[in-house]
Amino acid sequence: MSAVLPPAQGPTGPAEGAAESSDTVAVAQAELHKSGSFWSDVLRRLRHNPTAWIGAAIVFVFLAVALLAPILAPYPETALPGAEYITPTHIPGPGELPQFPLGLDRFGGDVLSKLIWGAQASLMVGVVSTALGLVGGMLLGLIAGTFGGWVDTLIMRIVDIILSVPNLLLAVSIAAILGQTPSAVMIAIGASQVPIFARLLRASMLQQRSSEYVLSAQTLGLGRGRITMSHVLPNAIGPVIVQATLTLATAVIDAAALSFLGLGGGRPETAEWGRMLTYAQSELAIAPWLAFFPGICIAVTALGFTLFGEALREAMDPRTRAR
Repeated sequence: MSAVLPPAQGPTGPAEGAAESSDTVAVAQAELHKSGSFWSDVLRRLRHNPTAWIGAAIVFVFLAVALLAPILAPYPETALPGAEYITPTHIPGPGELPQFPLGLDRFGGDVLSKLIWGAQASLMVGVVSTALGLVGGMLLGLIAGTFGGWVDTLIMRIVDIILSVPNLLLAVSIAAILGQTPSAVMIAIGASQVPIFARLLRASMLQQRSSEYVLSAQTLGLGRGRITMSHVLPNAIGPVIVQATLTLATAVIDAAALSFLGLGGGRPETAEWGRMLTYAQSELAIAPWLAFFPGICIAVTALGFTLFGEALREAMDPRTRAR
């Protein structure tokens, strides 16, 4: 953040001019201190945004349930405590058995426990896959935005080719090649997100490269690497952080979709929201709640990350911050 100081007017003597310049600098520094830093302004705007509070509350509940799953879940992840109550034509539903408040699934597993353990699985897939996509995308975007020229052109053409394939289709293809395992799902979702982060960081860096502080650093004789890492990258990474928050919502949905298609691996009784939807298809006529509960969890979790990400993007947008 910088301030442009007006030229001193009025006094003609050097002492008087220096004194007035010092006063002007002091006033400018006081104004800068009063307005606060960029991140303090972002936090202030988030605190006054109801959407941010709603999204943050949903995300906090999701994280708390996922991290405390071993404590909150009544039964272990793969336990089947209600197998004796299952018949070919009847599955106990919510409220029928007091020890199973949300009912049982076809295998005799407690639906409440499955949902809690499924939050942990979704958090793991979402965070790891987003981290993989973020690191890979930032690496490509950093190289393209730093060197430019034919390096930038080559990387961006490769990114354009990858972006021409629908995101979910690309993830399905990668997961099918790597195998039906949770690790393959994380890699597939992360790889499909790399082009998004690469283009975003590269565009943000190109915008920052024409800024006055970059020209000043070049005038002082700083090298390209130092300018990029010390000045351009820290100021260009804001939009990437916002996109990572929004991508977490997409990662949760994509993970559920891949598990729904049978690419998530694991045993049928393994707790995962997408897998729960898969095995609920054949039971919709007699147990519709088996699809309703995991579907609601997926939708609400994605909504929470989306609301918080949109609020964060609005708080960091210079066009709205200037209002």
